[in-house]
Amino acid sequence: MDYASSILNLLPTGRRSIGVNQLLNKLETYLPPAQVDRIRDAYEFGAEAHEGQKRLSGEPYIAHPVAVAHILADLHLDAPTIVAAILHDVIEDTPTAKDDIAERFGADVAELVDGVSKLDHIQFRSRAEAQAESFRKMLLAMVRDIRVIMVKLADRTHNMRTLGSVPPAKRRTVARETLEIYAPIANRLGIHSVKSELEELGFKALYPGRHRIIEKALKKARGNQKQFVGKIADNMRNSIEKAQVKGRVEGREKHLYSVYQKMRRKRIPLSSIVDMFGFRIIVDSIDTAYRVLGIVHGLYRPMPGRFKDYIAIPRINGYQSLHTTLFGPNGMPIEVQIRTEDMHRIAESGIAAHWQYKTGEESNDAGRAYRDRASEWLQHLMEMPHSGNSAEEFMESVKLDLFPDKVYVFTPRGEIRRLPRNATAVDFAYSVHTDIGNHCVAAKVDRRLVPLRTPLRNGQTVEIITAKGATPNPAWVNFVVTAKARAAIRHYLKGLKHSEAIELGKRMLSQALQDLSLVLKKIPEERLQAVAVELNLKTPDELFEKIGLGERLAALVARRLLPTDGSQPPAPTTQAEPLSIAGTEGMVVSYARCCFPIPNDPIMAYLSSGRGVVIHREACGNLRNYRKQPDKWLTVTWQTAVDRLFNVEVKIDVANRMGVLAAIASNIAATETNIEHVAVDERDGDASTLIFDLQVRDRKHLAHVIKNVRKMPEVLRVTRVIA
Repeated sequence: MDYASSILNLLPTGRRSIGVNQLLNKLETYLPPAQVDRIRDAYEFGAEAHEGQKRLSGEPYIAHPVAVAHILADLHLDAPTIVAAILHDVIEDTPTAKDDIAERFGADVAELVDGVSKLDHIQFRSRAEAQAESFRKMLLAMVRDIRVIMVKLADRTHNMRTLGSVPPAKRRTVARETLEIYAPIANRLGIHSVKSELEELGFKALYPGRHRIIEKALKKARGNQKQFVGKIADNMRNSIEKAQVKGRVEGREKHLYSVYQKMRRKRIPLSSIVDMFGFRIIVDSIDTAYRVLGIVHGLYRPMPGRFKDYIAIPRINGYQSLHTTLFGPNGMPIEVQIRTEDMHRIAESGIAAHWQYKTGEESNDAGRAYRDRASEWLQHLMEMPHSGNSAEEFMESVKLDLFPDKVYVFTPRGEIRRLPRNATAVDFAYSVHTDIGNHCVAAKVDRRLVPLRTPLRNGQTVEIITAKGATPNPAWVNFVVTAKARAAIRHYLKGLKHSEAIELGKRMLSQALQDLSLVLKKIPEERLQAVAVELNLKTPDELFEKIGLGERLAALVARRLLPTDGSQPPAPTTQAEPLSIAGTEGMVVSYARCCFPIPNDPIMAYLSSGRGVVIHREACGNLRNYRKQPDKWLTVTWQTAVDRLFNVEVKIDVANRMGVLAAIASNIAATETNIEHVAVDERDGDASTLIFDLQVRDRKHLAHVIKNVRKMPEVLRVTRVIA
C-alpha cells in the first residue's frame, strides 16, 4: 500500500480523482511496481488530455476512464489493457492522435485505444449505419486483439451504471443496444459477472415499470421462501459432510432479467414462477462433482429431462458445470449447479481468466481454452466483412450468432459440433468448412437421408454429401440460422450475380450498338475504358455490370461509344435483332409475377434498376404503368429451345364435390407438371375457385394441362391468370 500512496503523492493536486488511490492499491496486488508506474503515467496523460471536460453528471471526465480501469482491475487484466482503459476516449474526445499514444505507451496500447474509438469523423447516411460501422470496426479490432472488447465491455458497464444522467430517449436506445449486443457478447466470452450486471442495468433502463414489479415480487418471495432455502442448504451440507466429501453450498437469488426472460419464454405470469432461488455446490475435482450429483439426487427426486452435463460437453463459451433440477419441499423446483473451484472462477471471469492465469502461478490451460474458443468464434467474424455485406447486414449477422447454443451434434468421426437452436444440415456443413457448405448436395442424419433444411436435434450424427460441381442454392438463405452460413451464401450469390450481370450487359450493349452499325468486339479496349471513366466507373466490366443490372441504359452508353473523329456511322441496313432469352441467365433476368410469362408467349422486357431485366407478357395489364419510360424497354424474344421450368398461374372454377381438389391435383400431376402452390376461394355453396401455381416448360405444355383439366366433369371453367 505504501507504493501506491507514494505514486498518488506524485500526482498534481488538481488532477487527483476519486478512485485513483483505490485503483492503484488494487493493481498493486497483482502487478509489479514498474507496470503500476506505467498506469500512473497513463492517468497523468489522460487527465491532462481531458482537462476541463465534464460528464453529463457534472463530474470531471477523467473519472469515467478511471472507473472503467477499476472494472478491468477486478478481472485482473494486464497492464496494457488497464492503460488502454484509462486512455480509451482520448483519440475520440480530444485532439490527441493515435501516433502520440503509440510513441509514449507503445503500439499495442495505441491499437487497443483505436479499436474502442468510434467513427465520429466519417459521414454516414444514417445513425443506424454509423452505429453498425462503429461496431464492425470494434469487432475487427477485437479479432486482432481480444482485449479491445474487454475495454469496451467495461466502458459500457460504467456507462450503464451512470445512465441516469442521460435523456430518456437515448437511455432506452443505449439499454436496448446493451441487451441485444453487449450482454450477449459478455456471455459468449464467458464473463458472467459483467453479463449479469449489463442485463440487470439494461432491463431497469429499458423497462423500469416491469423491473420495479418483479423486484417487489422477489422481495416478497425472499421473505416467504427464506426458511425453505435455509433448510434445503442445510440438508445439502449435511448430506455432503456425511459422505465425507469436500464442498461448499451457496444459495443464490435469480436475477430479475432472467426471471423476466423466463416469463416471456414460457408465456407464464410472475405468480407462476416459484423457483426464484437456486443453489451452487463448489467442489475440489470433477470426480467429486459427479459424486455430489448422486448425493443430491438421493436427497431430492430429480425432474426427468432437466439434467445437463456441461462438464462433458461445455457450452460454446467454454462454461462447465453440472445442472440439475430437483423436486424440493412442497414440490418446489430446486435448481442446482455443481462445479469445481476452477470452473467457478472461470465461469465468472471467462476470457479474462487467460490473463489471470498469465499473471499468476497457476497453469493457464483453462484460460487458454477460453481464449481458443473466443478466437474460433472471432475467426467466423473475420469472414463476414469480406462477403461484401453492408455494415447493417454484418451487425445483424453478429446478432444472430450471439444467441446461446442449444444443439450438440456429432460428425461421423465422433467430433462434437455446437450449433444454435433450429440449425439445419446446411448450417452444419458450413460449420465444418466453407467449401463443404458450398458443395453440399445432401445430408444424412443418423445414416438416413434428410432434406438439407432439416433442423438438427441434440445427439444426432450428421454426414454431409458433397459434389465437385455443386453450388449454393439461393433458397438456403431463407432457412440457415448461423451467421457464417448466411455470409458465405450471400458472398457466393453476389459473385454469381456479378458475373451474370457482366454477361447480360455485354449482350444488351452489343444489341444497342447494332442500331448504330457498330460491333462491340471491334471497339478498342481503350475506348471502352475511357467511357467507363467518364461514367465514374473503374473498368469496362463494371460498366457491363451496371448495364446488366439496369443501372445504366445500353442505348445511352452505345452513343458515347460513337467515333470521336467527327465521322458519322453508316445507317443500319437491317433492324437490330431482339435480345434472345434462354431462361438460364440467372438472377439478373427475372419473370414478372403479375403475368407469369412462359416460352412462346409474346414478351417485352423492362429494365429495373438493381434487379436487371424483368420479363412481362405483351398482354400484361401492368405495361401501361411503364409506357412513360420507353427508354427502359427492350425488345426480347425466346430462344428456340429453352431448357427449364417456368411458373404460371391457372384459375379453375369447379363444382363443390367431395375430393374435387385431390382429383384435379392428380390429373395435373399425370401431365408431369409440378404443383408449387394451391389456393381455394369458396365463392358460394355450389362452386369454388381453385388457383394453382404450376411449373411448365412452355405454352404447349400448359395447353396440354388445361385441355386435360377441362375434360373433367366437375370443372366449370379454366383460365390462365394475367394481371
